[in-house]
Amino acid sequence: MIPKSFIQDLLNRLDIVDVVERYVPLKKAGANYVACCPFHNEKSPSFTVSQSKQFYHCFGCGAHGTAIGFVMEHGGFGFTEAIEELARSIGLNVPREHNTESHPKVSPNLVDVMQVATRYYRSQLKQSTRAIAYLKQRGMSGEIAAKFGIGYAPEAWQNLAAAFADYQSDSLTETGLVIAGEEGKRYDRFRDRIMFPIINVRGQVIGFGGRVLDKGEPKYLNSPETPLFEKGRELYGLFQAQKNIRASGLVLVVEGYMDVVALAQHQVDYAVATLGTATTPVHVQKLLRISEHIVFCFDGDRAGQRAAWRALENSLPFLQDGKQISFLFLPTEHDPDSFIREYGKEIFEQRVQEAMPLSAYILRETSAELDLKTQEGRNLLLQRAKPLLTAITAPTTALLLRKEVAVLAGVSQAELEALYEIKPIARPKLKVFQKAGRAAPSSNRLLLQCLIAEPNLGAKLQADWQGEGVEAEAAIEVLHVLRESGFELSSAALMQMFQGTAHQNILALAEADMLTWGDEFDVKAEFAGLLNRHNEDQRRRQFQILQMKLAQGGLSSLSDPEREQYRLLLQRS
Repeated sequence: MIPKSFIQDLLNRLDIVDVVERYVPLKKAGANYVACCPFHNEKSPSFTVSQSKQFYHCFGCGAHGTAIGFVMEHGGFGFTEAIEELARSIGLNVPREHNTESHPKVSPNLVDVMQVATRYYRSQLKQSTRAIAYLKQRGMSGEIAAKFGIGYAPEAWQNLAAAFADYQSDSLTETGLVIAGEEGKRYDRFRDRIMFPIINVRGQVIGFGGRVLDKGEPKYLNSPETPLFEKGRELYGLFQAQKNIRASGLVLVVEGYMDVVALAQHQVDYAVATLGTATTPVHVQKLLRISEHIVFCFDGDRAGQRAAWRALENSLPFLQDGKQISFLFLPTEHDPDSFIREYGKEIFEQRVQEAMPLSAYILRETSAELDLKTQEGRNLLLQRAKPLLTAITAPTTALLLRKEVAVLAGVSQAELEALYEIKPIARPKLKVFQKAGRAAPSSNRLLLQCLIAEPNLGAKLQADWQGEGVEAEAAIEVLHVLRESGFELSSAALMQMFQGTAHQNILALAEADMLTWGDEFDVKAEFAGLLNRHNEDQRRRQFQILQMKLAQGGLSSLSDPEREQYRLLLQRS
């Protein structure tokens, strides 16, 4: 676990403009910087980076966040990975608190060991006419083999002894390259296999997948779980395809290494593969950060159908309105590799475009082989659909699917929600935009913005400050966080602490609206005015309460402190 104090210090040391410019060219536009948004396709720039306030915001798609959030979204990093990447960029070591079981310490030379092994396997491929002939027979060019760093592990038991001076090194077993057997015997894990390096988003080799050339079991052999490699978090080909995925807004998820490589050979260069495991929630989250549309492309056999359903189940909690997930099932005799080699790119990509939307897939599978004209059939439909519909949190997607299932089952949406014991989806409030002029922000929103802009101002608010509405609720939570930190958080650190919370969107909208502030906007003066108005409102309410008590019971109904308070308020009125 990374200490909060380190995250705050990291954000204080970073300049978000420098961070974003590593990935996206920015242009100065007044006090801010702009670019075409890297998170959706657009022709005119709506992506804005504020150097003074240390956040980015896209007025087109709503993307918003700090330097950490940008690296997560753009690079497909997890939270911890993004912090490590940013810390490394400015020469900081990431400290850990005691609870580190889920993040094993990585020996600094393990990445170097994997790089040496990669070079060795690539050199062996050049020397193996048999391996080269196999790849050519599969339609692979030398250019594609080089792009993916493909190599070959010879048949002998201790090939890596030629690549490493110390074959007994613990690093070789720690990376899974070598297996330590009984009586101290050691041997290479990968023998007589085509080697596919597994590369993380930083461009580091963290594992290998090895495929047999002829018949043999297992057909694919992956590196074991190591301090470098966690198969449930990684995707083969993501490093090579990431740029094209962003450009196309589409990512194709397939089952095998050869599928990814074969598709790239035919210029379908936006495919990734899971690593011998089902699609995990981490995979889905990672891909939704960098793409608008995920298409799961599985074989048409039973195993492919099971893989697709597992991908569906793990995707539901992370669905986002405005993003798509679809499913493409190839004929039972084909996988993506064989299909594209037989039919070509054009027909394959046509199939991709015609992939079944997630909603249609759910409705097809939940109603399969049911007679919906009978009560029993409709009952079974409701039972099958329940765990799926209750897992969806994206409001619009959930609403539309509830409506469709309700119609098929012959019940109302309200009846379905009552049956499933799920909260009805609230009707969204329509936002009204005025072309001529801009409505002034509410006092609660302005207070929230002042606290974001200069968090130390929160020390001037009374501990029992209260307000009404979602913006006031957010302000109360912000004040709570600021008090715990001694009012010493920076704006960026404050916003980062609210990522993933119920108040994230309210804070993001308030912060984005701050981009309209001109140079003449005086945060301290605005805050002082808000504070004065708030105190005056409190005095007025207290005066009214005391007047009501007097009207009902006379002067004797007031306590001595209340009489003194009433006298002072009367003098001010």
